[in-house]
Amino acid sequence: MRIAMVGLGRMGGNMTKRLIDRGHEVVAYDRDPKAVKAAEADGAVAATSLEDAVAKLEPPRHVWVMVPSGAPTESTVMDLAQHLDAGDAIVDGGNSNYHDSMRRATTLQERGIAFIDAGVSGGVWGLKVGYCLMVGGEQAAVARLEPVFTALAPEDGYAHVGPSGAGHFTKMIHNGIEYGMLQAYAEGFALLEAAEEFGLDLHQVAALWNHGSVVRSWLLELAELALENPEEFRHIKGWVEDSGEGRWTVLESVERAIAAPVITAALFARFQSRDDERMAARIVAALRNQFGGHRFLSESEAGEVARDKDLAKPSNQPEH
Repeated sequence: MRIAMVGLGRMGGNMTKRLIDRGHEVVAYDRDPKAVKAAEADGAVAATSLEDAVAKLEPPRHVWVMVPSGAPTESTVMDLAQHLDAGDAIVDGGNSNYHDSMRRATTLQERGIAFIDAGVSGGVWGLKVGYCLMVGGEQAAVARLEPVFTALAPEDGYAHVGPSGAGHFTKMIHNGIEYGMLQAYAEGFALLEAAEEFGLDLHQVAALWNHGSVVRSWLLELAELALENPEEFRHIKGWVEDSGEGRWTVLESVERAIAAPVITAALFARFQSRDDERMAARIVAALRNQFGGHRFLSESEAGEVARDKDLAKPSNQPEH
């Protein structure tokens, strides 16, 4: 089937290629003309604007939005709605807050446009191994797009998890769990490194644990990759960003009175990483780069970010 992809970054670009490789037609648009040209080279139909992208589709039209959450997603979805008709559908594959997704679905429903929220996991490896898709939305619209979902996902890697908002809610909790798992590995490897009397080879331990151990996982395989070159690893700054979903998960746990001490502690550890250089923080930064292509900062870059954040504080705000 033919679908438009709006947003051709790390995820959107690879998703476009995966769809084309599996026989779908993709109309590609991004504000960066170079990204559009790259998608065109992969076989996509280039579009010069949102309006042009919609014009190159046949009713019922389907547009997948893969841009940063918040204002970029809001403006893109609302701009697209001006060019779509009843019976068309918009898929938001970004990490949007599920409350926003529920609101957007209601707003677009008044115009007869379906809104589907798709939680997407897989990072930069998704092109090769597929993306886990957690999809929320109205049944008929989801069913219409199922060929796209199954093309993007590995076998059994796609599910319609519920009504509008359910997809992004599920992805939010997924990312909260991810925070806890990353932190557990990070603290374990920090303890291994601290045992200097044994001279442990951390790469060897990671590789060992991936064979028969109860803690083996894909994340541990990525830890093995990250630790393969000790010299390169030493240059990683342990500054770990949080994308927002970890915070939302913790806030949700408070609102629903569900204890989530591990996820909460993992979130706070990311905050701490920006003030202190520790082995655990460097492990998390390295793993995020391995699975998602999240850039880690050099020491000079981290210093600049810290200085910029400090300069942005109100002059009458006390230091803590």
